[in-house]
Amino acid sequence: MSKSSIYLPAGFRFAGVTCGIKASGKPDVSLIVSDRPLVAAGVYTTNQIVAAPVVLCRSRTPSSTVRAVVTNSGNANACTGSQGDADAKAMCAHVASLVGCDETDVLVMSTGVIGKLLPMEKVKSGIEHAVAELADREEAFFAAAEAIRTTDKDRKTESRELELGGESIRIAAMAKGAGMIAPNMATMLSVICTDASIEPKEANAMLRRVARVSYNRVSVDGHTSTNDTLLLLASGTGTPLQGDSLCLFEQELTELAIQLAKQLVEDGEGATHVMQIRVTGATNDASAETIAKTVAASPLVKTAITGGDPNWGRMVSAAGYAGEPIEPAKVSLRVCEELIYENGTPLKFDAASLSATMKEHPQVNLDLCVGGGNGEAVYWSSDLTTDYVRFNSEYTT
Repeated sequence: MSKSSIYLPAGFRFAGVTCGIKASGKPDVSLIVSDRPLVAAGVYTTNQIVAAPVVLCRSRTPSSTVRAVVTNSGNANACTGSQGDADAKAMCAHVASLVGCDETDVLVMSTGVIGKLLPMEKVKSGIEHAVAELADREEAFFAAAEAIRTTDKDRKTESRELELGGESIRIAAMAKGAGMIAPNMATMLSVICTDASIEPKEANAMLRRVARVSYNRVSVDGHTSTNDTLLLLASGTGTPLQGDSLCLFEQELTELAIQLAKQLVEDGEGATHVMQIRVTGATNDASAETIAKTVAASPLVKTAITGGDPNWGRMVSAAGYAGEPIEPAKVSLRVCEELIYENGTPLKFDAASLSATMKEHPQVNLDLCVGGGNGEAVYWSSDLTTDYVRFNSEYTT
């Protein structure tokens, strides 16, 4: 399926409009509405400094009665005190009055600059415009995905269609994020819509499992944001998925989430490469994840990838300071599938040739074995460029 088409699940309408929050005049209000109650689950930032929309959404999920999600971009509504809380509630109340539901059945997300109050008259006007534009067409879905962007170069969407129990089930998802990307969560907003039928408790548990191996396995700059929100909305009215069907649905949902999470890294501010770090041989999976995350976050590793420098010393030593047990005499490293360090000893290799391979491929694979254990994990991270430094040093000025 091309980027210009999507498998739209039944029961949803979408809109994305401009209300004037962004000085650029780009779309900044996104709306997702269902005419039937939705099962909704959410996973949120672990930062102790949280935006007003996160506080509100946490209190309203999981749920079996959600009807809408409204998002504004260009303003994070974070660190805005009691007025920020009131504004988040007012956004929900305004949507509820227009679509005919209880305000507690509306969720809200915000993204953008921290510490500024929302221009509520513009926001309310934008919500009214979005309600008027609601549609169950691909163009409306893509408009909604465009309107949640901030520094993203491109919109981020994924969809799937699968057969379960003789029924066709569709999943369509959107995400935004390019900077302030780090677990837990990876800094971003994302909404996954499906017409599958899932119980709220199961949806909540499933979403947490999915997030752990997707959105929580990516990093751009190691900075966890105040607004991270991942929502799963299910419109299905049939018998809830169970047994093998539920497992197959979760597998598909996981693959979709991994692809979206990788798009966040690919679009990392100033990024030119994605690192895929696969750690094996750790004492357990949690240990492997910590080691992979440490390698992914190392500025020295990141800049080596930027320059196409197969500097195994940086990569191996990062594993050594991760705080997890490794077996140095069994440590081995492959870069772009080429073995350059084996059982604690560097091997001879053509550095110029490997450097050229690293530079010409948008994804650089690092496969790191740290011992003889069964633990393994995969992690994705962007490289670090001067463009990232330049952009973020001027972000608010």
